[in-house]
Amino acid sequence: MNLVAIVGIAVGLAMDAFAVAVATSISLRGVSPRQVFRFAFHFGLFQAFMPVIGWAAGRTVADLIRDWDHWIAFGLLAFVGVKAIREALRDTGEGEAARSDPTRGWSLVAFSVATSIDALAVGLTFAMLDVRIWYPCVLIGLITAALTTVGMLFGARLGARLGRRVEVLGGLTLIGIGVKILVQHLFFGAGG
Repeated sequence: MNLVAIVGIAVGLAMDAFAVAVATSISLRGVSPRQVFRFAFHFGLFQAFMPVIGWAAGRTVADLIRDWDHWIAFGLLAFVGVKAIREALRDTGEGEAARSDPTRGWSLVAFSVATSIDALAVGLTFAMLDVRIWYPCVLIGLITAALTTVGMLFGARLGARLGRRVEVLGGLTLIGIGVKILVQHLFFGAGG
């Protein structure tokens, strides 16, 4: 597999991570370098290792996962999206200190898994094509980390300019990404 094909696959896989980074950083009202690093690192790491898992698992396990992967991604993104909307609409009087940080804890894990499930199928494809796995996976991880960083910075600027209304939009976007994944898999197949 040539470099152009690998980069194309990496960019395609990174698009959900980019969109989630934009939507999530909108709600943060100011993104710290640590938050950007956490998202970029974890998204890149998960995107890099999911193809390895798919490659190693073989066809039997991949077939079992393929039946449920879109539901898992949808559920995780919908859960985090609803949580973001609730926090945007909640007026606790406690200000920003009461808000949870979506770049930490279970939200970070949910985002990382949800945006990298498709990479599992790519790993299976690499195995069937007898592609050496490590070079593509490193590129996939680096490209995902870079696009996640860009998405975080862009979303933070957008959120700072537009305020709380755009936080609700960010939550709806996360739910929308989950619905897109679900519709693609249910009606158009995994590659749709």
